[in-house]
Amino acid sequence: MSVSTLQDKIDEVGDPLAMLRNAPSGPYQFPIKAEFTNWRDEQEAWRQGAVLFDQSFHMTDLYIEGPDTRRLCEFLAVNSMANWRRDVAKQFVLCTEDGYLVGDAIIFILEEEKVNIVNKPMNANWVMYHAEKHGFDVEFDLDPRALDNKGRRKGYRFEVQGPEAWGILEKLNGGPIEGFKFFGMGEINIAGRCVRALRHGMAGAAGLELFGPFDDYDRIRDAILETGAPEGLLAAGSKTYSTVAHESGWFPSPLPAIYTGEALADYRKWLPATSLEANLSLGGSFLGPSVEDYYLTPYDIGYGHIVKFDHEFIGRDALERRQGEPHRHKRTLLWSKDDVVRIFASQLGDGERYKFMDMPASHYATCPYDDVRKGGKPVGISHYPVYTSNVRSWISLALLDEDAAGPGTEVVLTWGEPDGGSDKPTVEHHAQTTVACTVEPCPISVTARETYKA
Repeated sequence: MSVSTLQDKIDEVGDPLAMLRNAPSGPYQFPIKAEFTNWRDEQEAWRQGAVLFDQSFHMTDLYIEGPDTRRLCEFLAVNSMANWRRDVAKQFVLCTEDGYLVGDAIIFILEEEKVNIVNKPMNANWVMYHAEKHGFDVEFDLDPRALDNKGRRKGYRFEVQGPEAWGILEKLNGGPIEGFKFFGMGEINIAGRCVRALRHGMAGAAGLELFGPFDDYDRIRDAILETGAPEGLLAAGSKTYSTVAHESGWFPSPLPAIYTGEALADYRKWLPATSLEANLSLGGSFLGPSVEDYYLTPYDIGYGHIVKFDHEFIGRDALERRQGEPHRHKRTLLWSKDDVVRIFASQLGDGERYKFMDMPASHYATCPYDDVRKGGKPVGISHYPVYTSNVRSWISLALLDEDAAGPGTEVVLTWGEPDGGSDKPTVEHHAQTTVACTVEPCPISVTARETYKA
Protein backbone atom coordinates (compact mmCIF):
# COMPACT_ATOMS: atom_id res chain seq x y z
CA MET A 1 0.00 0.00 0.00
CA SER A 2 1.32 3.43 -0.93
CA VAL A 3 1.40 5.70 2.12
CA SER A 4 1.47 9.39 1.25
CA THR A 5 -0.98 11.04 3.67
CA LEU A 6 -1.94 10.96 7.35
CA GLN A 7 -5.12 9.12 6.40
CA ASP A 8 -3.04 6.48 4.60
CA LYS A 9 -1.01 5.89 7.76
CA ILE A 10 -4.15 5.54 9.87
CA ASP A 11 -5.67 3.12 7.35
CA GLU A 12 -2.50 1.05 7.26
CA VAL A 13 -2.44 0.59 11.06
CA GLY A 14 -6.23 0.40 11.35
CA ASP A 15 -6.54 2.60 14.44
CA PRO A 16 -5.18 6.13 15.06
CA LEU A 17 -4.62 5.42 18.75
CA ALA A 18 -2.43 2.41 18.00
CA MET A 19 -0.55 4.45 15.40
CA LEU A 20 0.19 7.25 17.88
CA ARG A 21 1.06 5.06 20.87
CA ASN A 22 3.55 3.04 18.81
CA ALA A 23 5.06 5.92 16.84
CA PRO A 24 8.88 5.84 17.01
CA SER A 25 9.24 9.59 17.51
CA GLY A 26 10.16 10.94 20.92
CA PRO A 27 9.63 14.37 22.49
CA TYR A 28 9.36 17.58 20.51
CA GLN A 29 12.88 18.69 19.60
CA PHE A 30 14.65 21.94 20.49
CA PRO A 31 17.67 21.89 18.15
CA ILE A 32 20.03 24.07 20.15
CA LYS A 33 22.92 23.25 22.48
CA ALA A 34 21.73 21.29 25.55
CA GLU A 35 23.52 23.50 28.08
CA PHE A 36 25.66 26.62 27.81
CA THR A 37 26.69 26.55 31.48
CA ASN A 38 24.55 24.09 33.44
CA TRP A 39 20.80 23.71 33.40
CA ARG A 40 20.36 24.31 37.15
CA ASP A 41 21.85 27.80 36.97
CA GLU A 42 20.12 28.44 33.66
CA GLN A 43 16.73 27.57 35.20
CA GLU A 44 17.33 29.84 38.18
CA ALA A 45 18.48 32.71 35.96
CA TRP A 46 15.03 33.35 34.53
CA ARG A 47 13.52 33.59 38.01
CA GLN A 48 16.36 35.39 39.79
CA GLY A 49 18.41 37.26 37.17
CA ALA A 50 18.12 37.17 33.40
CA VAL A 51 18.24 34.58 30.67
CA LEU A 52 18.50 34.46 26.89
CA PHE A 53 16.26 31.87 25.23
CA ASP A 54 17.07 31.14 21.61
CA GLN A 55 13.78 30.38 19.84
CA SER A 56 15.23 30.66 16.33
CA PHE A 57 15.09 26.99 15.39
CA HIS A 58 12.29 24.94 16.94
CA MET A 59 9.18 26.81 15.79
CA THR A 60 7.54 27.15 12.38
CA ASP A 61 6.79 30.66 11.11
CA LEU A 62 3.90 31.18 8.72
CA TYR A 63 3.83 34.64 7.14
CA ILE A 64 0.42 35.56 5.69
CA GLU A 65 -0.18 38.60 3.52
CA GLY A 66 -3.15 39.83 1.50
CA PRO A 67 -6.53 41.55 1.70
CA ASP A 68 -8.20 38.57 3.46
CA THR A 69 -5.55 38.16 6.18
CA ARG A 70 -7.71 39.40 9.03
CA ARG A 71 -10.81 37.63 7.76
CA LEU A 72 -8.94 34.31 7.60
CA CYS A 73 -7.58 34.70 11.13
CA GLU A 74 -11.01 35.60 12.52
CA PHE A 75 -12.51 32.57 10.78
CA LEU A 76 -10.05 30.25 12.57
CA ALA A 77 -9.40 31.79 15.99
CA VAL A 78 -11.63 31.19 19.02
CA ASN A 79 -10.30 34.43 20.51
CA SER A 80 -11.32 37.91 19.45
CA MET A 81 -9.59 39.91 16.74
CA ALA A 82 -11.49 43.09 17.63
CA ASN A 83 -8.41 45.22 18.32
CA TRP A 84 -6.61 44.12 15.15
CA ARG A 85 -3.87 46.59 14.31
CA ARG A 86 -0.16 46.80 13.58
CA ASP A 87 2.14 45.98 16.51
CA VAL A 88 -0.35 43.84 18.42
CA ALA A 89 0.22 40.16 19.17
CA LYS A 90 -2.38 37.63 20.27
CA GLN A 91 -2.78 34.05 21.22
CA PHE A 92 -4.18 32.17 18.27
CA VAL A 93 -6.25 29.20 19.48
CA LEU A 94 -7.61 26.83 16.85
CA CYS A 95 -10.46 24.31 17.18
CA THR A 96 -12.37 21.78 15.14
CA GLU A 97 -16.10 22.14 14.46
CA ASP A 98 -16.65 19.96 17.55
CA GLY A 99 -14.84 22.48 19.75
CA TYR A 100 -11.71 20.40 20.34
CA LEU A 101 -8.21 21.86 20.17
CA VAL A 102 -6.09 21.65 17.07
CA GLY A 103 -3.34 23.83 18.53
CA ASP A 104 -2.42 27.28 19.69
CA ALA A 105 0.16 29.75 18.53
CA ILE A 106 1.09 33.42 18.74
CA ILE A 107 -0.03 35.68 15.92
CA PHE A 108 2.14 38.76 15.32
CA ILE A 109 0.27 41.47 13.44
CA LEU A 110 3.17 42.99 11.53
CA GLU A 111 1.05 45.20 9.27
CA GLU A 112 -2.67 45.62 8.68
CA GLU A 113 -2.58 42.91 6.00
CA LYS A 114 0.49 40.94 7.11
CA VAL A 115 0.93 38.59 10.07
CA ASN A 116 3.27 35.89 11.29
CA ILE A 117 1.86 32.83 13.08
CA VAL A 118 4.50 31.19 15.26
CA ASN A 119 4.57 27.82 17.03
CA LYS A 120 4.41 24.14 16.08
CA PRO A 121 3.88 23.12 12.41
CA MET A 122 0.33 21.86 13.04
CA ASN A 123 -0.93 25.44 13.37
CA ALA A 124 0.49 26.47 10.01
CA ASN A 125 -0.94 23.36 8.38
CA TRP A 126 -4.45 24.05 9.69
CA VAL A 127 -4.32 27.66 8.51
CA MET A 128 -3.02 26.86 5.01
CA TYR A 129 -5.55 24.08 4.49
CA HIS A 130 -8.54 26.27 5.36
CA ALA A 131 -7.28 29.21 3.34
CA GLU A 132 -7.04 26.93 0.33
CA LYS A 133 -10.36 25.18 1.00
CA HIS A 134 -12.39 28.36 1.48
CA GLY A 135 -10.65 30.52 -1.11
CA PHE A 136 -9.25 33.32 1.07
CA ASP A 137 -7.27 35.92 -0.87
CA VAL A 138 -3.91 35.59 0.88
CA GLU A 139 -0.37 34.53 0.08
CA PHE A 140 1.82 32.38 2.32
CA ASP A 141 5.54 32.41 3.04
CA LEU A 142 6.26 29.30 5.12
CA ASP A 143 9.48 29.17 7.14
CA PRO A 144 9.55 25.62 8.56
CA ARG A 145 11.25 24.78 11.85
CA ALA A 146 14.93 23.85 11.51
CA LEU A 147 14.21 20.09 11.63
CA ASP A 148 12.04 20.40 8.49
CA ASN A 149 13.99 23.17 6.79
CA LYS A 150 16.12 22.34 3.78
CA GLY A 151 17.71 25.79 3.79
CA ARG A 152 18.24 28.47 6.40
CA ARG A 153 15.72 30.12 8.69
CA LYS A 154 14.35 33.45 7.49
CA GLY A 155 14.56 35.06 10.91
CA TYR A 156 16.03 34.90 14.39
CA ARG A 157 13.93 34.97 17.53
CA PHE A 158 15.39 35.68 20.97
CA GLU A 159 13.65 35.99 24.31
CA VAL A 160 15.26 37.98 27.13
CA GLN A 161 13.52 37.25 30.43
CA GLY A 162 13.92 37.58 34.18
CA PRO A 163 13.84 40.32 36.82
CA GLU A 164 17.06 41.88 35.47
CA ALA A 165 16.01 41.61 31.83
CA TRP A 166 14.47 45.06 31.40
CA GLY A 167 17.58 46.84 32.65
CA ILE A 168 19.75 44.85 30.24
CA LEU A 169 17.40 45.62 27.34
CA GLU A 170 17.50 49.34 28.14
CA LYS A 171 21.30 49.23 28.15
CA LEU A 172 21.20 47.58 24.74
CA ASN A 173 18.73 50.24 23.56
CA GLY A 174 20.89 53.05 24.88
CA GLY A 175 18.03 54.49 26.92
CA PRO A 176 14.59 53.87 28.42
CA ILE A 177 12.18 51.54 26.64
CA GLU A 178 8.70 53.02 26.73
CA GLY A 179 5.32 52.46 25.14
CA PHE A 180 5.31 48.66 25.24
CA LYS A 181 2.07 47.27 26.63
CA PHE A 182 1.68 43.59 27.50
CA PHE A 183 1.54 41.60 24.25
CA GLY A 184 2.21 44.80 22.38
CA MET A 185 5.07 45.30 19.94
CA GLY A 186 7.47 48.06 19.11
CA GLU A 187 11.07 48.69 18.15
CA ILE A 188 14.33 49.05 20.06
CA ASN A 189 17.94 49.57 18.97
CA ILE A 190 20.51 46.79 19.37
CA ALA A 191 24.03 46.90 17.95
CA GLY A 192 23.11 49.45 15.31
CA ARG A 193 20.00 47.59 14.20
CA CYS A 194 16.35 48.53 14.61
CA VAL A 195 14.81 45.41 16.17
CA ARG A 196 11.11 44.61 16.46
CA ALA A 197 10.05 43.21 19.80
CA LEU A 198 7.07 41.78 21.64
CA ARG A 199 6.58 42.46 25.33
CA HIS A 200 5.47 39.62 27.57
CA GLY A 201 6.78 37.93 30.69
CA MET A 202 7.64 34.58 32.19
CA ALA A 203 7.23 33.92 35.92
CA GLY A 204 5.95 37.47 36.26
CA ALA A 205 8.97 39.50 35.12
CA ALA A 206 8.75 41.78 32.11
CA GLY A 207 10.82 40.81 29.09
CA LEU A 208 10.98 41.12 25.33
CA GLU A 209 10.89 38.67 22.45
CA LEU A 210 13.15 40.04 19.73
CA PHE A 211 12.92 39.10 16.07
CA GLY A 212 14.52 40.09 12.79
CA PRO A 213 16.36 38.80 9.70
CA PHE A 214 18.57 35.76 10.24
CA ASP A 215 21.57 37.61 8.76
CA ASP A 216 21.62 39.56 12.05
CA TYR A 217 21.49 36.41 14.22
CA ASP A 218 25.11 36.51 15.45
CA ARG A 219 25.22 40.30 15.74
CA ILE A 220 22.14 40.52 17.98
CA ARG A 221 22.91 37.41 20.06
CA ASP A 222 26.49 38.52 20.75
CA ALA A 223 25.34 41.99 21.78
CA ILE A 224 22.77 40.60 24.23
CA LEU A 225 25.29 38.24 25.83
CA GLU A 226 28.01 40.89 26.07
CA THR A 227 25.72 43.52 27.59
CA GLY A 228 24.01 41.05 29.90
CA ALA A 229 27.11 39.29 31.23
CA PRO A 230 27.87 41.88 33.98
CA GLU A 231 24.25 41.54 35.16
CA GLY A 232 24.49 37.75 35.34
CA LEU A 233 22.52 36.96 32.17
CA LEU A 234 22.93 33.36 31.04
CA ALA A 235 22.19 31.73 27.72
CA ALA A 236 19.76 28.83 28.21
CA GLY A 237 20.10 25.52 26.40
CA SER A 238 17.48 23.04 25.30
CA LYS A 239 17.40 21.28 28.67
CA THR A 240 16.29 24.47 30.40
CA TYR A 241 13.98 25.58 27.60
CA SER A 242 12.09 22.27 27.78
CA THR A 243 11.08 23.07 31.39
CA VAL A 244 9.95 26.70 31.28
CA ALA A 245 6.33 26.18 30.20
CA HIS A 246 5.51 24.38 33.44
CA GLU A 247 6.35 27.25 35.79
CA SER A 248 4.53 29.68 33.48
CA GLY A 249 1.49 27.41 33.30
CA TRP A 250 1.38 26.93 29.52
CA PHE A 251 0.10 23.51 28.42
CA PRO A 252 2.58 22.82 25.61
CA SER A 253 1.40 19.77 23.67
CA PRO A 254 -2.28 18.84 23.63
CA LEU A 255 -2.95 16.14 21.07
CA PRO A 256 -4.51 17.80 17.98
CA ALA A 257 -8.11 16.57 17.63
CA ILE A 258 -7.87 15.64 13.96
CA TYR A 259 -7.54 11.85 13.85
CA THR A 260 -11.24 10.93 13.71
CA GLY A 261 -14.49 12.18 12.20
CA GLU A 262 -15.72 12.25 8.64
CA ALA A 263 -15.70 16.07 8.67
CA LEU A 264 -11.89 16.00 8.95
CA ALA A 265 -11.27 13.20 6.46
CA ASP A 266 -10.26 15.63 3.70
CA TYR A 267 -7.83 17.34 6.05
CA ARG A 268 -6.20 14.03 6.95
CA LYS A 269 -5.87 13.32 3.22
CA TRP A 270 -4.35 16.78 2.72
CA LEU A 271 -1.71 16.29 5.44
CA PRO A 272 1.34 14.41 4.13
CA ALA A 273 2.63 11.26 5.79
CA THR A 274 5.78 13.23 6.64
CA SER A 275 3.89 15.86 8.69
CA LEU A 276 4.32 16.22 12.44
CA GLU A 277 0.68 15.21 12.91
CA ALA A 278 1.35 11.89 11.15
CA ASN A 279 4.47 11.16 13.19
CA LEU A 280 4.05 12.47 16.71
CA SER A 281 3.90 9.96 19.55
CA LEU A 282 1.40 9.56 22.37
CA GLY A 283 2.70 8.24 25.67
CA GLY A 284 2.06 7.92 29.37
CA SER A 285 0.01 5.82 31.76
CA PHE A 286 -3.39 7.16 30.69
CA LEU A 287 -4.92 4.65 28.31
CA GLY A 288 -8.28 5.67 26.89
CA PRO A 289 -10.24 3.27 24.69
CA SER A 290 -10.29 5.75 21.80
CA VAL A 291 -8.06 8.54 20.56
CA GLU A 292 -11.00 10.88 21.20
CA ASP A 293 -10.45 10.38 24.93
CA TYR A 294 -7.26 12.44 24.49
CA TYR A 295 -8.97 15.41 22.83
CA LEU A 296 -9.20 18.63 24.88
CA THR A 297 -11.21 21.84 24.68
CA PRO A 298 -9.98 25.40 25.28
CA TYR A 299 -11.94 25.32 28.56
CA ASP A 300 -9.96 22.29 29.73
CA ILE A 301 -6.56 23.96 29.37
CA GLY A 302 -7.51 27.28 30.92
CA TYR A 303 -8.41 29.27 27.81
CA GLY A 304 -12.05 29.82 28.69
CA HIS A 305 -11.41 33.51 29.33
CA ILE A 306 -10.15 34.10 25.80
CA VAL A 307 -12.99 32.34 23.96
CA LYS A 308 -15.07 35.19 22.53
CA PHE A 309 -18.33 34.93 20.60
CA ASP A 310 -18.00 38.34 18.92
CA HIS A 311 -17.21 36.72 15.56
CA GLU A 312 -17.97 33.59 13.54
CA PHE A 313 -15.28 30.93 13.75
CA ILE A 314 -14.79 27.20 13.34
CA GLY A 315 -16.08 25.51 16.49
CA ARG A 316 -18.19 28.42 17.73
CA ASP A 317 -21.47 26.49 18.06
CA ALA A 318 -19.82 23.64 19.97
CA LEU A 319 -17.98 25.99 22.33
CA GLU A 320 -21.16 27.99 23.01
CA ARG A 321 -22.89 24.76 24.01
CA ARG A 322 -19.98 23.73 26.21
CA GLN A 323 -19.29 26.98 28.04
CA GLY A 324 -21.65 26.16 30.91
CA GLU A 325 -20.71 22.49 31.15
CA PRO A 326 -18.26 21.04 33.70
CA HIS A 327 -14.68 21.10 32.50
CA ARG A 328 -11.27 20.28 33.83
CA HIS A 329 -9.08 22.75 35.68
CA LYS A 330 -5.42 23.39 34.97
CA ARG A 331 -3.24 22.90 38.03
CA THR A 332 0.35 22.11 39.00
CA LEU A 333 1.22 18.79 40.63
CA LEU A 334 4.05 18.75 43.18
CA TRP A 335 5.54 15.27 43.17
CA SER A 336 6.42 13.40 46.37
CA LYS A 337 10.14 13.57 47.06
CA ASP A 338 10.12 10.05 48.57
CA ASP A 339 8.43 8.55 45.51
CA VAL A 340 10.80 10.31 43.12
CA VAL A 341 13.79 9.02 45.09
CA ARG A 342 12.31 5.51 44.99
CA ILE A 343 11.97 5.70 41.19
CA PHE A 344 15.57 6.78 40.79
CA ALA A 345 16.76 4.14 43.27
CA SER A 346 15.09 1.42 41.18
CA GLN A 347 17.72 2.02 38.48
CA LEU A 348 20.34 0.57 40.86
CA GLY A 349 20.65 -2.99 42.09
CA ASP A 350 18.06 -5.74 41.76
CA GLY A 351 14.27 -5.68 41.81
CA GLU A 352 11.69 -3.88 39.70
CA ARG A 353 12.91 -1.03 37.51
CA TYR A 354 10.57 1.90 37.01
CA LYS A 355 10.40 4.16 33.94
CA PHE A 356 13.56 6.25 33.83
CA MET A 357 13.10 9.96 34.59
CA ASP A 358 15.51 11.97 32.51
CA MET A 359 16.53 15.27 34.12
CA PRO A 360 15.41 17.94 33.97
CA ALA A 361 12.59 17.00 31.57
CA SER A 362 11.24 13.46 31.46
CA HIS A 363 9.52 13.77 28.08
CA TYR A 364 9.78 10.52 26.19
CA ALA A 365 6.76 11.08 23.90
CA THR A 366 5.57 14.09 21.94
CA CYS A 367 2.24 14.18 23.79
CA PRO A 368 2.51 12.63 27.28
CA TYR A 369 -0.70 11.86 29.19
CA ASP A 370 -0.37 10.26 32.65
CA ASP A 371 -3.30 8.92 34.69
CA VAL A 372 -4.24 10.83 37.88
CA ARG A 373 -6.56 9.43 40.54
CA LYS A 374 -8.11 10.40 43.83
CA GLY A 375 -9.36 7.63 46.10
CA GLY A 376 -8.84 5.19 43.25
CA LYS A 377 -11.16 7.15 40.94
CA PRO A 378 -9.83 8.75 37.71
CA VAL A 379 -9.84 12.54 38.11
CA GLY A 380 -7.68 13.80 35.25
CA ILE A 381 -4.37 13.69 33.47
CA SER A 382 -0.82 14.88 34.11
CA HIS A 383 1.33 16.36 31.36
CA TYR A 384 5.09 16.91 30.91
CA PRO A 385 6.90 16.11 34.20
CA VAL A 386 10.01 18.19 34.85
CA TYR A 387 12.43 18.94 37.62
CA THR A 388 12.88 22.63 38.34
CA SER A 389 15.65 24.03 40.49
CA ASN A 390 13.41 27.01 41.22
CA VAL A 391 11.04 24.82 43.23
CA ARG A 392 13.63 22.11 44.06
CA SER A 393 11.06 19.53 43.11
CA TRP A 394 9.57 17.51 40.28
CA ILE A 395 6.36 19.07 39.01
CA SER A 396 3.93 18.52 36.15
CA LEU A 397 0.92 20.29 34.70
CA ALA A 398 -2.43 18.60 35.28
CA LEU A 399 -6.00 18.89 34.03
CA LEU A 400 -8.24 17.86 36.92
CA ASP A 401 -11.93 17.39 37.63
CA GLU A 402 -13.61 19.90 39.96
CA ASP A 403 -13.50 17.64 43.05
CA ALA A 404 -9.73 17.15 42.74
CA ALA A 405 -8.67 20.65 41.70
CA GLY A 406 -8.49 22.38 45.09
CA PRO A 407 -4.96 23.41 46.16
CA GLY A 408 -3.68 21.01 48.78
CA THR A 409 -5.66 18.04 47.45
CA GLU A 410 -3.72 14.77 47.53
CA VAL A 411 -3.84 12.73 44.32
CA VAL A 412 -1.96 9.74 42.93
CA LEU A 413 -0.25 9.69 39.56
CA THR A 414 0.70 6.49 37.73
CA TRP A 415 4.18 6.66 36.22
CA GLY A 416 5.16 4.40 33.33
CA GLU A 417 3.54 2.83 30.30
CA PRO A 418 0.60 0.42 30.63
CA ASP A 419 1.22 -3.32 30.83
CA GLY A 420 2.87 -4.47 27.66
CA GLY A 421 4.10 -0.93 26.93
CA SER A 422 4.40 0.09 23.29
CA ASP A 423 6.81 -0.14 20.39
CA LYS A 424 8.26 3.30 21.12
CA PRO A 425 12.09 3.00 21.14
CA THR A 426 12.19 5.64 23.88
CA VAL A 427 10.43 3.23 26.27
CA GLU A 428 12.56 0.61 27.99
CA HIS A 429 11.28 -2.48 29.79
CA HIS A 430 9.95 -1.28 33.14
CA ALA A 431 7.22 -1.65 35.75
CA GLN A 432 4.55 0.95 36.46
CA THR A 433 4.51 2.64 39.84
CA THR A 434 2.60 5.40 41.59
CA VAL A 435 3.62 8.86 42.75
CA ALA A 436 1.82 10.79 45.48
CA CYS A 437 1.24 14.38 44.36
CA THR A 438 -0.12 17.54 45.94
CA VAL A 439 -2.27 19.86 43.87
CA GLU A 440 -0.85 23.38 43.64
CA PRO A 441 -2.08 26.49 41.76
CA CYS A 442 -1.07 27.11 38.17
CA PRO A 443 1.23 28.86 37.48
CA ILE A 444 3.12 27.61 40.52
CA SER A 445 5.03 30.89 40.73
CA VAL A 446 3.16 33.34 43.00
CA THR A 447 4.66 36.30 41.13
CA ALA A 448 3.49 34.91 37.80
CA ARG A 449 -0.04 34.24 39.07
CA GLU A 450 -0.43 37.75 40.46
CA THR A 451 1.16 39.47 37.46
CA TYR A 452 -0.75 37.53 34.78
CA LYS A 453 -4.03 38.12 36.62
CA ALA A 454 -3.33 41.84 36.81
